[in-house]
Amino acid sequence: MKALSRKTPALRALAMTAVAGLALAACATATPYQPAGFNGERGGYAEQRVENNRYRVSFAGNSVTSREQVEMSLLLRSAELTVESGYDWFATVNRATDRDTRYVTTPDPFYSRYNSFYGPYWGPSWRYYRGGFWSPWDSWSNDFDTRQIDRYEANAEIIMGRGPKPAGDPNAFDAREVVQNLSSRVTRPPLR
Repeated sequence: MKALSRKTPALRALAMTAVAGLALAACATATPYQPAGFNGERGGYAEQRVENNRYRVSFAGNSVTSREQVEMSLLLRSAELTVESGYDWFATVNRATDRDTRYVTTPDPFYSRYNSFYGPYWGPSWRYYRGGFWSPWDSWSNDFDTRQIDRYEANAEIIMGRGPKPAGDPNAFDAREVVQNLSSRVTRPPLR
């Protein structure tokens, strides 16, 4: 019975890790191309009319949405908004992509001085040899796992126009071409 009670914290930690992994896997999909706040999603696109032919447009992704997807979604929403408003082209007046970085540290469920099979303050330790010196015996450094989590948000102020797009302006886009080229490349929300 005593051997079973020593293993219980480790089994509990393993079960908690499995449950957390399943919960995270359920959430680990890129932000779909949809309005912000739709279906309870934090990310998505948003726009604000500034003048008749000028808008501020943004797209926010979650931690598994790549920078490329965020920027592509911003361009697609700008193009769709241009066509919906009866214009032919749009130009970005200013455009930026922000990266929000967080570091998340979680206890390692498989190695902890508190959940050790041998007791609360003993566990295996490793040393390494580098630059002519041995590292100190350090069992405390293996207790935590740190991950970097990045989220991207792109925003632009656009101005819309009719007729052919201005020649030679690298910030001007033909709205219908953008819709045609990017519509199939964004992640759409699942049909319910």
